[in-house]
Amino acid sequence: MDSDARTVGAGLRQIRQARHKSLRVVAGLAGISAGHLSRIENGERALDRRSLIVALADALQVAPSELTALPVPATTEGGTDTAVDAVRLALLAVVTGLPGGAARDAGVLQARVADVLDAQQACRHDTVAAALPGLIYDLHTTLASGRQTAQVLRLVTLLHVQGTQAWLRDVGAPLDLAWQAATLSQQAADRLADPQTRALATFGTAHGLLAAGAFDLARAQLEPAAVSTATVEGMQLTGILAFTRSLLAAAEGNGDDVTAPLQTASELAERTGEANAYWFGFGPTNVGVWRMAVQLETGDYARAAAVAEGIDPSRIPSPQRRAAYWADYGRALTRIRGRRDDAVWALRRAELISPARVHRHPFTRQVLAELVARSRRDAVGRELRGMAYRAGLPV
Repeated sequence: MDSDARTVGAGLRQIRQARHKSLRVVAGLAGISAGHLSRIENGERALDRRSLIVALADALQVAPSELTALPVPATTEGGTDTAVDAVRLALLAVVTGLPGGAARDAGVLQARVADVLDAQQACRHDTVAAALPGLIYDLHTTLASGRQTAQVLRLVTLLHVQGTQAWLRDVGAPLDLAWQAATLSQQAADRLADPQTRALATFGTAHGLLAAGAFDLARAQLEPAAVSTATVEGMQLTGILAFTRSLLAAAEGNGDDVTAPLQTASELAERTGEANAYWFGFGPTNVGVWRMAVQLETGDYARAAAVAEGIDPSRIPSPQRRAAYWADYGRALTRIRGRRDDAVWALRRAELISPARVHRHPFTRQVLAELVARSRRDAVGRELRGMAYRAGLPV
């Protein structure tokens, strides 16, 4: 993709033209109107649903990641790409069997993992970036030494799902790196053969496949996954997998399969209350945040906004999930007539909590581009253009 194509729409247009395909042909293959596709290419309509990304990628015969890649770094995160490279080197060292760290006591490693995951939940991405490579080296060196293997395998799975993979996603790193992290977590869980650890790894693998548009493979991972709900931790993991099944059904367009998993998660959340096993922040409030995400994926923006307005965001314990709430609320409001100003302020709240969530997430960047294309020269427009500039979008 040309470096001047700083939006998904501009990059999509370049790919379409390189394929010598007309708007009408590509739109027809993707199941949308030529006008809809034209608005996407011009930045007037965000490309922020997995199902449509996959449909357009299929129409253009490219990988979905080709349409959502970020061709330039955001202006305010100049050190992010250096940090991503450091994590890339650590993952490569592990994959080649040369982690090169130091073997540590499992208790020390557990405390370090907890610190990284606390920072990740708090959106302290710089803190995670500084600690993550060394922790990857030491965890895998300890694992190779054969010391306290079961405990270390659990830590490897947990770190790579809730630390490495989650951080890479938040800072907009290439999908292949997040997939390496998911693969390492799955390998560790398979060695341990513990149902809860396997469920945790399945969550990471399924979301990696969802991001890549591999819906069939994600379903194959999720279908056999099961955890006993005899413990509070098991209930939370079961609920998180139910969320994921619902999101996958929405992405696949299987409306009949969306509701039941969400109901299961809601019933479990009533039993667990607000909880945080495995740093998921599972509970009644988070059920609402997931409902929003599912409604956005189905394209029901009015219902997503209605769900958001029934949630008290101050009750969301994790800053990471609060940022997701405000970003998704902003995405929903963007599509509701007369709510543009509210959408901008919702996105601004998300940015104040987690700049990376707004600047680097492909869905949120595209919503910003859409809003900028439709903005007026007023106070809200200035706020909006400031966010777009910080996200590296043309303004």
